Amino acid sequence: MKPYPFSAIVGHDQLRLALLLCAVRPEIGGALIRGEKGTAKSTAVRGLAALLSEATGSDAGLVEMPLGATEDRVIGSLDLQRVLRDGEHAFSPGLLARAHGGVLYVDEVNLLHDHLVDVLLDAAAMGRVHIERDGISHSHEARFVLIGTMNPEEGELRPQLLDRFGLTVDVHASRDVDVRVQVIRQRMAYEADPEGFAERYADADAELARRIAAARALVDDVVLPDNELRRIAALCAAFDVDGMRADLVVARTAVAHAAWRGADTVGEEDIRVAAELALPHRRRRDPFDDPGIDRDQLDEALARAGADPDPDPDPDPPGGGASTEAEHDAPQQNPAQKGKPQAPTTRPSAPPSATFRTRALRVPGVG
Repeated sequence: MKPYPFSAIVGHDQLRLALLLCAVRPEIGGALIRGEKGTAKSTAVRGLAALLSEATGSDAGLVEMPLGATEDRVIGSLDLQRVLRDGEHAFSPGLLARAHGGVLYVDEVNLLHDHLVDVLLDAAAMGRVHIERDGISHSHEARFVLIGTMNPEEGELRPQLLDRFGLTVDVHASRDVDVRVQVIRQRMAYEADPEGFAERYADADAELARRIAAARALVDDVVLPDNELRRIAALCAAFDVDGMRADLVVARTAVAHAAWRGADTVGEEDIRVAAELALPHRRRRDPFDDPGIDRDQLDEALARAGADPDPDPDPDPPGGGASTEAEHDAPQQNPAQKGKPQAPTTRPSAPPSATFRTRALRVPGVG
C-alpha cells in the first residue's frame, strides 16, 4: 500500500517545512517532532521518505529503528556466519548503513537508550560511521535524514541530546472544526482507496520532489553575506543560547531555505525561518514556560541585529602609532617654537600637612 501523500497533509506548515529543509541539507542535523498522539507525526515522516527517494533516485527509502534495537544492530557487527564458514573476519552492516541516502526514523526517541541516541546523532552529524570492535576496523558512509518523534507526556530528552537535534517542531491538533473535518475526510478517503487517493496527489508530490532535487543542487552555491552572518551571531547572542551549535545550525538552515526558495543569497527572511526552527529548544527558559519562540521577541532581536553597528576600529593601529583621535586631542605646537628646547612644566607644590602630635590616653582606675 502506498504511503499517505506528503502534499495531502492538512495544516502543519512548519512541520512540513522543517522536514523539507532537512531533505535539502541533511547536515542540518535532523529534526525532532514533539507533539501529542494522533497529530500526523509518523505520517509526515513516511511521506517525506517517498519524496526523497523520488528526488534522489535512491532505493534507501525509510528505515525505522525499533526501541529494542541493540548497538550491534544499529552500527553493525561481526559476520559470524562467514567467520565460521570461511575463517575470515567480515563486517555485517547495521541500520545506519541501510539508511544511507534515505530517512532514518526513530519513533518515541525519548524512550531510546541515551547511548544509542548518541550514536545516531554522531552519525547524522559526521555522515560516516566508524566501527572498532571484535578485531574489525571499518568505516562507511551514512548520510541520512534523521527524524525523531516523541510525545512530551512520556518524558523529555536530556538537554545534551536535545541540543544536538538540528531543528525542533511542536505540533498540536487543530481546534478549528473545519480543519478537523477536512482531516477526517482526507484520511477516510485514503483508507477507502489508497491507490486512487495517492494518484490524485501524484502531481503535487512530484513537484515537491523536483524542488527538493533543484534545491540540493543549488545549496552549495548559495552565498551567506557577512552582514547576514553578523545578524545570525547577534540573534543567537540575544537569545542567550549555550555554545556555538545554534549559530551553525541557523546558518545551515538559512542557506537551505534560500536554496528551497531558488535564491542564490541568504536574506533576512531565511534567517527568520531558521531561527523559528533552530532556537526554541536551545533558548534558556523556565520549566513552566511555553515551548516555542516568541514572535515579538524574535522581531525585536532581528531589528536590533540588523541595526548593529560595525565593530569599533582598532585602538592601536599597526606599526605602534598613536590613533588619530589622540593626535587631535594633543596640544598643538606653534611652528615658530619648533626646534627650540621646551622649558619643563612646573607644578605648584602641595601645601604642607599639619604636624602630628601624640596624646596620652588615660583610663580612670587603671595603673
